[in-house]
Amino acid sequence: DGLPIIVVADARVSGAIVSAHLYGKPMQEMVSIGITGTNGKTTVSTLLHQLFEKAGRESGLIGTVSTKIGRETIKSLRTTPEADTLQSLAATMSERHMRHLVMEVSSHALAMNRMRGSHFAMVGFTNLSQDHLDFHKNMDSYFAAKASLFTLEYADLAFINIDDPYGLKLFESCAIPAVSLSRTDKKATWHYTEIKATSRGTEISVRGTGGILIETATPLRGNFNLDNILLVLAMAIECGIDPLDCAAILPQIQGAAGRMESIECGQNFTALVDYAHTPDAVKNVLSTAQEFTSGKVIALLGCGGDRDSTKRPLMGKALAEGSSVAIFTSDNPRSEDPEKIVTEMVGHLTINQPSRVIIDRKSAIEYAVSLCQPGDTLLVLGKGHEIGQEIAGTIFDFDDRIVVAQAIEARG
Repeated sequence: DGLPIIVVADARVSGAIVSAHLYGKPMQEMVSIGITGTNGKTTVSTLLHQLFEKAGRESGLIGTVSTKIGRETIKSLRTTPEADTLQSLAATMSERHMRHLVMEVSSHALAMNRMRGSHFAMVGFTNLSQDHLDFHKNMDSYFAAKASLFTLEYADLAFINIDDPYGLKLFESCAIPAVSLSRTDKKATWHYTEIKATSRGTEISVRGTGGILIETATPLRGNFNLDNILLVLAMAIECGIDPLDCAAILPQIQGAAGRMESIECGQNFTALVDYAHTPDAVKNVLSTAQEFTSGKVIALLGCGGDRDSTKRPLMGKALAEGSSVAIFTSDNPRSEDPEKIVTEMVGHLTINQPSRVIIDRKSAIEYAVSLCQPGDTLLVLGKGHEIGQEIAGTIFDFDDRIVVAQAIEARG
């Protein structure tokens, strides 16, 4: 039909680069920040976006839960969009005079070349633990995908958590200038000098670049959240936010939806919903709950179908070891048999009452709620912010937060 035809070696690479050029390389028109890692991407990006907004800097956010352009919110289909969608969103943010773009960068997006043509002012690394091995096949390939973000092609400056073994490896081999962060190592550029748990969260003192000291507090708990906050503060200061403003704003900002999200229905126990869907995340969330729970930790967990099956027994073990009562249930089985998934989770574990296997997630949640007594903590893990459950190709309405609330209210 007379249309020009261009033959390329890789349509994904060329399409991504063309998309960036077509929209005028919008990410470079803003101070763009990319966050990667197995766990913590959503929390770091959400906290940083909130901090920018409260500091009077209009910002865009692209991530697992949602995309935000100023006050407009768009439901996200995946953690990192396809290249043409990503560049279109960034262009819209630039046209609306957003000062910053904060986004999550997934290993899938890097491996599948969605990020080609993009460039960040700074990138952050949270941690790396087993996940997505159905796609990456092994941890070396998974790490290589994440590490590719920390190159001159994609970024100018890196912030890396060196408490994580893979983070330390990345820091020592990083191809761009890198800033170290550590919760425990005082030699890191950014580190804590004091951490004090309180009934309202955590009081902290942080040392940073040039010996800067920030004394503040956060409603968030747990070592993993302290790691997240350190990255948020370091990046905010690098962007020119006044340390005093950071100290004043941090106590006001909340974690991401479905991340240790509290369900309050007047009950006499704590109920939390969390997205934990890796062995490390399950272990960390349960460990944090043990710290502030006077009674039992009652935890419920499932594993997704058509995903890395090797992590299922590891997640089941983390659930059993970290809780007083462990309830094994279904997550998003997708095309797999949910009973087979749970069987792989349980593995060689012995399940003793009141711990149970209950395949139907709604029934499992109702059972978990029925066990709760004053001082207990209920943790419903795996789905977090998700509002659907995929079973045999059909997505049914299902929101852990709503189901938990209904079960509490039905209890009276």
